[in-house]
Amino acid sequence: MSTELTRNFSIIAHIDHGKTTLSDRLMQFTQTVSERDQQDQLLDAMDLERERGITIKSHPVTMSYKAKDGKTYQLNLLDTPGHVDFSYEVSRSLAACEGALLIVDAAQGVEAQTMANLHLANEQELAIIPVINKIDLPNSDLPKVYKQLEDIICIPAEEAIPASAKNGIGIEEILEAVVTRIPAPIEQEDKLLRASVFDSVYDTFRGVVSYVRVVSGSMKRGTRIKLFHTPKTYEIKEVGVFTPGMTKRDQLVAGDVGYVIANMKSADEVKIGDTITDNTHPCPEQLPGFKEIQPMVFSGIYPVDSSDFEALKLAMGKLQINDAAFTWQSESSVALGFGFRCGFLGLLHMEIIQERLRREFNMDIISTYPSVIYEVTKTDGEDIIIDNPCLLPDSQAIQEIREPIVRVYIMIPGDYIGDMMKLVMEKRGEMENTETIDENRVMLTCTLPLSEILIDFNDKLKSMTRGYGSMDYEHAGYKPGKLVKMDILIASEPVDAFSSIVHHEKAAPYGRHLCKKLKDVIPQQLFVVAIQAAIGGKIIARESITAMRKNVTAKCYGGDISRKRKLLEKQKKGKAKMKAIGKVNIPQDAFIRVLKND
Repeated sequence: MSTELTRNFSIIAHIDHGKTTLSDRLMQFTQTVSERDQQDQLLDAMDLERERGITIKSHPVTMSYKAKDGKTYQLNLLDTPGHVDFSYEVSRSLAACEGALLIVDAAQGVEAQTMANLHLANEQELAIIPVINKIDLPNSDLPKVYKQLEDIICIPAEEAIPASAKNGIGIEEILEAVVTRIPAPIEQEDKLLRASVFDSVYDTFRGVVSYVRVVSGSMKRGTRIKLFHTPKTYEIKEVGVFTPGMTKRDQLVAGDVGYVIANMKSADEVKIGDTITDNTHPCPEQLPGFKEIQPMVFSGIYPVDSSDFEALKLAMGKLQINDAAFTWQSESSVALGFGFRCGFLGLLHMEIIQERLRREFNMDIISTYPSVIYEVTKTDGEDIIIDNPCLLPDSQAIQEIREPIVRVYIMIPGDYIGDMMKLVMEKRGEMENTETIDENRVMLTCTLPLSEILIDFNDKLKSMTRGYGSMDYEHAGYKPGKLVKMDILIASEPVDAFSSIVHHEKAAPYGRHLCKKLKDVIPQQLFVVAIQAAIGGKIIARESITAMRKNVTAKCYGGDISRKRKLLEKQKKGKAKMKAIGKVNIPQDAFIRVLKND
């Protein structure tokens, strides 16, 4: 189909504002999917996505729509995730489009992630079509949402399309707006092959399947291609589009969004954001790539059974093809054996990766406590980057430790502003700005250490505001802090799996918490075992596991007391000797129980 009759667009919104339901209705209206195959969340391929009701991967689909002007258009839709951890998926999808549908919930209005995704779309200079979804809800407030569109996003209210994806209201109006308001793709004049890889998956039988947006030229079976990041050349075996399953086509032309299968067998042969071009007549420069995403959170992932190490390594390689933001490298731990140091974009991203390893690859894994990247300046002037607490130099060799800071945008009802400020102060945050959005809601801008919002900040925000609060964050550089390395000593031996870098004010409470948990899971020995939290040489918390005691006087029936004393004295000497030379073997399940609970 000619580029004049092609439209490429994404759907962007805050989490749970109805993107996936709208995608289902658009496919149903254009009869892309037959009634027999129609189901809810059709573009959510993973069980995880269906269970949690969230989109994790962006899913392309090609639809055919006969417009009111009598012409038949090819519409390429890229559904996108809404959660803050998957904003890299959103930016990659937007780079393959000319326009975007901005979905706003008629009851909840403009949220923090709505603003963040709109900002990403404006960076790509996309045409924006605002859609007010869920107008059928009894608590919908259209006048308020129209006012928010004009005041916050600066989009005229008359451009917005009222709709209900659930009831199929406004679907035709949305499709007409896509045809009339979103520009057609523009092909380069030299017509050389340029195709941008915005995603890829690994197929056991066919190798790497690359998802591409063809910018200029065409590609078909037999074409020899090359990529800018790898020196090899490949022959195309198959091209096609998504309807929403993979449908084979004779060729892909400029403006098309589809898939390419070439003879790529290994995980590291394709890089997300790379440019595919013809091997004989290559284009002179690669297409502007996507923003390189840096991991924000690190955690160790280890196989519970050490014999699964190679299988886990293979599984991680396949996952990385599908998820460009996931990074990993081998590491070893005295306590947990051989495993991997993995980088993630956030806590939900980490949770999803671990769950996919368990479900898709049947891996039995354990993960260590999540940590962030610290910048350390040593006394000799050397700057180093630390992502594992075990690698932190001695305190005498450290001049300064800098921790990552994030700028957090929080939207909450005005009634909860006092509680929210208290939570920000508890997390060592600083308030930068308070802005009134409308008569009910305010937007707080504050800076917080990334390590403080990792675990429970979002949960506390939701419970504190009864589910009405939302947040979005962006990296805001590094800031010096009074940070210390806390070690856990068991029988005076440090255990690297429990080492962490914490703020000195929070070290003692966290140390006591960890010592209490370890006391419950480490089995008793024949001597007293001390569990201690230490900063350098200073002990800040301690718990003791009492010794198992054998009743050595049980065989003495009466008789002289000196006989019993002699046996007890002998036992005492044996315990002292054992304490001096004995070692505590911590069972694997103790690590699993503590780290999983944490």
